[in-house]
Amino acid sequence: MVYITGDTHREFDRIEEFCNEYETTGNDILIILGDVGINYFLDESDDEIKEELTKFPITLFCIHGNHEERPYLISTYFEKMWHGGLVYYEEEYPNIIFAADGEIYDFDGNKAIAIGGAYSLDKNRRLVAKAPWFESEQPDERIKEYVVYKLEEAGRRVDFVLSHTGPLKYLPKDVFLSGYDQRSIDRTMEKWLDNIEDNLDYDLWYFGHFHCDRMVGKAIILFESIEELE
Repeated sequence: MVYITGDTHREFDRIEEFCNEYETTGNDILIILGDVGINYFLDESDDEIKEELTKFPITLFCIHGNHEERPYLISTYFEKMWHGGLVYYEEEYPNIIFAADGEIYDFDGNKAIAIGGAYSLDKNRRLVAKAPWFESEQPDERIKEYVVYKLEEAGRRVDFVLSHTGPLKYLPKDVFLSGYDQRSIDRTMEKWLDNIEDNLDYDLWYFGHFHCDRMVGKAIILFESIEELE
C-alpha cells in the first residue's frame, strides 16, 4: 500500500500508531509531504531520530520541505533509482528515502512528480535565534528547469503531484499565520506552481506546509491525516 501524510517536524507518534494499527510492513510506503525534520540540526539528534525510524515497519518517502537541508548537500547521502526515479538515502537508514525534485515515480502504475521546497515565514526569527535556516529551502532555477523538462518529457501528464507548498490558487488563506504582513511573504514559488498547474494534466495535487487537512479543487492539503494515495 502507498499512504500519504503532511509535515511531521520530528514528531512521529501518529505514524508509529498508524503502523501498529494497520500492521504495515517495509513493503508499504508512507509519503511525507515535506518538513520531516530529520535533517534539521545536522547533528547526533537527527541520527537518533533516524535510528528510531528504522524500527518502523514502513518505508518513508520524504518530499523536501523548508525546515530541513536538501539531502544532496549532506555528505552521508547517496543516490539510487527507486520506483523509476532518482532518490537520496543513507546506508544506515534504508527505510528513509528522500525524493529528488522533478523526478517522476511510479506507484503501481500511477505517475507522481515530486516538487519540494517553500519559503519560511519564520526565517528572520530563526536567524535571530541562531536556529537552523537553509538557503536552499526553495528550488533554484536549475531545479525549476528540470521540473519543467521532466513534465515536458512526460507529455505534461502525471497522475499525482507531490509538493510541500502548493499552487497559489489552492492556498488556504484562512489558516495563514497571523502576525505576518502577507505582502512581505515571498510567493514566487507558489506563483510558479500556479503556472505549472495551468499547463498540466493531472488527477490530484497533494501538498502540506499549511498544517491543515482539507480538499480545495483538485488539491488535497494534508497535515495529521494519513490517507491512501488514490
